[in-house]
Amino acid sequence: MKNEKMLHVHEAQRTKCIVYTRVMGYHRPVESFNIGKKGEHQERKFFLQKASKNYVA
Repeated sequence: MKNEKMLHVHEAQRTKCIVYTRVMGYHRPVESFNIGKKGEHQERKFFLQKASKNYVA
């Protein structure tokens, strides 16, 4: 089944997903950003930072 057809068939089961991101120390929904900030958010690169071998808790 093609993606577009599958979306149409399951339209009643779908719900809106709100994406939050941390901005200036607090979380905000991305949908409330202006067009420039939305573009900046889409260009972000996500990564995982490994703990330092020298770190002692």
